[in-house]
Amino acid sequence: MGIIEQMRLDGKKGYVTGGARGIGKCTATAFAEAGADVAIVDLDLKEAQKTAAELSEKTGKKVIAVQTDCTSQEQVESMIQTVVKELGGLDFCHNNAGICINAPAEEMTYEQWYKVININLNGVFLTDIAAGKYMLEHGGGSIINTASMSAHIVNVPQPQCAYNASKAGVIQLTKSLAIEWAKRGVRVNSISPGYIGTELTLNSPTLIPLIEQWNQMAPMGRMGRPEELASICVYLAGDTSSFTTGSDFVIDGAFTCF
Repeated sequence: MGIIEQMRLDGKKGYVTGGARGIGKCTATAFAEAGADVAIVDLDLKEAQKTAAELSEKTGKKVIAVQTDCTSQEQVESMIQTVVKELGGLDFCHNNAGICINAPAEEMTYEQWYKVININLNGVFLTDIAAGKYMLEHGGGSIINTASMSAHIVNVPQPQCAYNASKAGVIQLTKSLAIEWAKRGVRVNSISPGYIGTELTLNSPTLIPLIEQWNQMAPMGRMGRPEELASICVYLAGDTSSFTTGSDFVIDGAFTCF
């Protein structure tokens, strides 16, 4: 079998949190196009159902929607049970749900700080552990976490200390779990996107004024496209990445090189 055929995900089962739109929708699409059955996990059930129906029709794969608050341990564990029951197993996952609040540190409330940390870091911990427990008991699997180039640099001009801290935590969590589970068949990696032109970003009144400045700062002179993250996620979900764990993949158009 050639390398391209080996990269397909036929017969594999997985889920994507924050999968209803943006980066999550794009990676879920790529997983299904590569042959996997996929669960769209999102707090917004209506949008998740819309995405699931769209991908199922487009790819012919089984795509389901599961409403989940990733900061609730009970809901996360229930989600894993639903995915396993409905899809027939769990071979990979992309723990991608996250938010950002732009506020100067001295003005940021503890509630704002906690909300970002709770979703971006605690939520990744809960989904990592729930998925990891299943995979450890069933022969292994691949976990992909969404970190950010903000784990490597401090973004300007927008202030976002909670986001930056949360994403740095995701990378260290990824590496820690990768070491703990390396000999037990569960691989854990992260991706660190740069500025990505999702529908939400491109239509955000807060961010629109910043996009021109970001593009001027970017070596490639533009934002990334969500689909430009998809191929690395397909690689990480599949068997050709069997020797890849504990790694963070920066996809930022060289933004963090200077």
